[in-house]
Amino acid sequence: MYHILVCDDEKDIVSALNIYLTAEGYHVLEAYDGRQALALLEEHDIHLILMDIMMPNMSGIAAIARLRQTCNIPVIFLTAKSEDTDKVLGLNIGADDYITKPFNPVELIARVKAQLRRYTHLGGLAKGENVLRINEIELNDETKVVTISGQAVLLTPTEYEILKLLMTSPGKVFSSSQIYADVWNDTAYRAEGTVAVHIRHLREKIEIDPANPRYLKVVWGQGYKIE
Repeated sequence: MYHILVCDDEKDIVSALNIYLTAEGYHVLEAYDGRQALALLEEHDIHLILMDIMMPNMSGIAAIARLRQTCNIPVIFLTAKSEDTDKVLGLNIGADDYITKPFNPVELIARVKAQLRRYTHLGGLAKGENVLRINEIELNDETKVVTISGQAVLLTPTEYEILKLLMTSPGKVFSSSQIYADVWNDTAYRAEGTVAVHIRHLREKIEIDPANPRYLKVVWGQGYKIE
């Protein structure tokens, strides 16, 4: 059974999410601010986090920034329609996805399932093709470990899936919409911004000089590729 941590200072929202997720067979842990969420993460084996942004004591942004120092658990932010700046900030500090309140329960469950599929490594490369290499970059899809010159790199599940997609077809240009559709298993009106944030994070982790990338290239007006 998957354990999902729901963190929001509005108890009605936490209660509603608990009902939706429990009906799908998930075990739900509840928190009402970032500090409580971090405490539960130390005590329990958590597979996914649904995190509000604006909360007392410790915001979701601060909590996830601390979490990302050591952990790659998938995180979906719960945001209000007016929090566009916070959505970008959330992605910048390591969130994998976001959903806007008030949310559609069907969409919410679909996004949860998509993130859990990536985190639990379902649907990987075929047996015998589980290691991808491009010069110093090696991606092992069996162990889910990415190394640069032999040194392991901590990627979030979303960053991992983007890198795997690009490494599977070196030199091929993927548009933002293609990347979003493949990795998020969804379509989005503004996929460009979401994908761009994750690409920037990938560059920071796999490139010696992210401002002048050797591997992860942008093809202006078309998309991204890895060389």
